[in-house]
Amino acid sequence: QVQLLESGGGLVQAGGALRLSCAASGSIFRINAMGWNRQAPGKQRELVAAITSGGSTNYADSVKGRFTISRDNAKNTVYLQMNSLKPEDTAVYYCNVQYRDYRLNDLDAWGQGTLVTVSS
Repeated sequence: QVQLLESGGGLVQAGGALRLSCAASGSIFRINAMGWNRQAPGKQRELVAAITSGGSTNYADSVKGRFTISRDNAKNTVYLQMNSLKPEDTAVYYCNVQYRDYRLNDLDAWGQGTLVTVSS
């Protein structure tokens, strides 16, 4: 079992910044990719950003140049620095971790979600 603990969501004005964190713990042999997805009201969940174990990153076009994903492998933690926030960034943000357990199974874990609200 793997647990993901998310933090950092909240209410911010347009143009402001927030930093999300997600720490993974439990039966983890190795973490592969880590990422953040979001789901706005009435919309499907979408990928925001992802980072591989080697540090390669991938961003949704809508957040390029404003959001930065990073990870601390020693702490099994992924971060999402969100700058120049817009009202359309309002959503529940979910952390996702792709990992291998001690039985060498490749698995997926999701956080409980943290709400980000950007006011205009």
